[in-house]
Amino acid sequence: MMRWLLTFSFGLFSLLTLAQTGTIRGFVYDKASGEPIIFINVYLEGTQLGTSTDVNGYYSITKVPSGDYNLIAEALGYEKISENLSVKSGQILNKKLFAAQEAKLLETFDVSADRAEARNEVKMSVQKITPKEIDKLPSIGGEPDIAQYMQVLPGVVFTGDQGGQLYIRGGSPVQNKVMMDGMIVYNPFHSIGLFSVFDTDIIRNADIYTGGFGAEYGGRISSIMDVTTIDGNQNEFEGNASVSTFGAKINAQIPISKPKKIGGAGVTSIFSAKHSYLDQSSRVLYEYIDPEGLPFNFTDLYGKVTFNGENGSKANIFGLYYDDQVRYQAVSDLNWNNVGVGGNFILIPSSSPVLIEGNFAYSSYQIRLQEENLRDRTSAINGFNGGLGFTYFKGDDEIKYGIEIIGFSTDFYYFNAANREVSQQENTTELAGYIRYKKKFGNLVIDPSFRIHYYASLSTPSFEPRFGAKYNVTDNFRLKLAAGVYSQNLIAANSDRDVVNLFNGFISGPSTLQDEVTNINGEVREVKHSLQKANHFILGAEIDFTRRFSLNVEGYYKRFTQLTNINRNKVFDNPEPGLDPYLYLDYIIETGDAYGVDFVFNYDLPSINLYAVYSLGKTVRWDGVQEYSPVFDRRHNVNLVGSYKFGKTRLWEFDVRWNMGSGFPFTQTQGFYEQYTFQNGTSTDIINTNGELGIVYGELNGGRLPYYHRLDMTLKREIILSTSSTLEANIGVTNAYNRENIFYFDRVNFERVNQLPFMPSAGLKVNF
Repeated sequence: MMRWLLTFSFGLFSLLTLAQTGTIRGFVYDKASGEPIIFINVYLEGTQLGTSTDVNGYYSITKVPSGDYNLIAEALGYEKISENLSVKSGQILNKKLFAAQEAKLLETFDVSADRAEARNEVKMSVQKITPKEIDKLPSIGGEPDIAQYMQVLPGVVFTGDQGGQLYIRGGSPVQNKVMMDGMIVYNPFHSIGLFSVFDTDIIRNADIYTGGFGAEYGGRISSIMDVTTIDGNQNEFEGNASVSTFGAKINAQIPISKPKKIGGAGVTSIFSAKHSYLDQSSRVLYEYIDPEGLPFNFTDLYGKVTFNGENGSKANIFGLYYDDQVRYQAVSDLNWNNVGVGGNFILIPSSSPVLIEGNFAYSSYQIRLQEENLRDRTSAINGFNGGLGFTYFKGDDEIKYGIEIIGFSTDFYYFNAANREVSQQENTTELAGYIRYKKKFGNLVIDPSFRIHYYASLSTPSFEPRFGAKYNVTDNFRLKLAAGVYSQNLIAANSDRDVVNLFNGFISGPSTLQDEVTNINGEVREVKHSLQKANHFILGAEIDFTRRFSLNVEGYYKRFTQLTNINRNKVFDNPEPGLDPYLYLDYIIETGDAYGVDFVFNYDLPSINLYAVYSLGKTVRWDGVQEYSPVFDRRHNVNLVGSYKFGKTRLWEFDVRWNMGSGFPFTQTQGFYEQYTFQNGTSTDIINTNGELGIVYGELNGGRLPYYHRLDMTLKREIILSTSSTLEANIGVTNAYNRENIFYFDRVNFERVNQLPFMPSAGLKVNF
């Protein structure tokens, strides 16, 4: 199959190159470091021909008539690039461009580049995040982090500064697919919700899709997070180190084999390490919170080696280790770790205008939750994922297609509210193929795609058409829409009885479920497959009120047509004559709806950035017996973010963020009783033997927790040490007005645990 796909690709694109025009393609790099420069305009002066670079710094200008041209590239903070060249009919001209940094900011160009992308890309429910955007948020604990930035995105609900879980437009964490350099990362957020496993300083870009994503992404029904790391400085040793009241970090970019000429082949590497010692430092600095210290401890390691070819082709090999440990005194202990190795490549064939990308990775994730008076919960998943993709650029149009393979095994042990065991060991393989075609017709951009995803362990194919479109009504007003079908096999291993979930485990979808399910309207339908499926429908508008003030509005509806959940109603281990299946099945089928509207306001000046988000949403589930609101159903969510640079040379920066969210639903406790398990059958001595503590629950998620709100602030000062090194000092505060936000409630001991109180922090960071 692979040989056939390659042959077809080169044959197709060889025919396409027979037209009486040429192609100019290549990469744009930082002249000093050799790192790709992303999302900048590259065009032929005096023509309408141009494009922008992608996440790898790659550009391709097609349909270029024969002749002489001046190739221009402009990037914010870089000198303008101008190259004279000649194009012949049928020629594929490879041209690398190198831009030198300059102090002058090209503010006008920055706005025009964003507008060009807004007109030519659908950009439905996607946020492109770079370290520049992350730095505008308060750097809690002295370090900016993508976890903190994701919490202010529209449609994103998080459980607070403890718990480390994100719920996106009605989807649970297991329905969010997270990738780093092509590797699937099963848990990217630490239990202290202020930090992710990703080091901001090695992130090149992160694409966050909250819905309506194209067919190149699959295997999840809610959202995609695609993180790409830098390749590292090819010419000089570079890095930084920081220390704060929360932890310490170091990363380095080390050339292994420097290019012998500008644009030549070379080998470089990066290494990053983060460690939190908050459990130790808090005993001294935050003794007022807990004399025993805050229970959070984590370590993150990441390494990568990049082999750069002279024509722009490259290959990467990388590895990671993430570890998280939580020790709540007399409540619970939680620990998880994720390890993995992988590689990816970009290939630029000399005789074809196609861009070929591939990846392969293996990772393993394990988690264990130990709670007082309760049995342990454990979950493990390990496996591989790989893919091969082909992209062809034709003017403003784009064709992309490829294949993907995923294999994993799961090992799960759990118990439900009735203390009935649910366990599983399963192996599965998934195969997928996709094709996407973006086409521009004047003011209209359409982006249809199609994915076939085959789940081998379930012997079930999923046919998934998807569509996106944008209409440029004017240069300042654009309408857009997206729709699609999505599927996945993994099941969330969370208990819906928990007030706030700590345990984030994984189960492979069972091959057998009940034969039929009762809809909320009373109709009975046949169950034809074991997949989880969802349909997305999104409408939106983009308005540029001025060059600096914009509004993005998106209304969404996610219809979860089939979900598989752990059966909370199971009370029997085996089926018996006359029993309702809901009383003995390990898993049950649910349906659900998530709908809402997101408003995003952005006001951007050279020294001031204001960002405001309001999300109104509702999520409901039907389990065949009752309708309920899941624990992450938050009606109202507000984020207000401000960043201000001041001083004669703008070396001072003040960042502030306020978040407010309505209360989560939870199941209230009505009472307790002594529960006998009758382990010895009729010989059990119920008079002299103590039973277990039984809990009488109220209506499922019938209560609501109080509103959550928190104010965070940071003040930074950058000090120039030399032409190649700087020192940054920062002070900050988390929960500035000491709001008591609930985190966890121990039903048995009737004890409330709040989220983090007022917490000042300080840090130093040196760049060298």
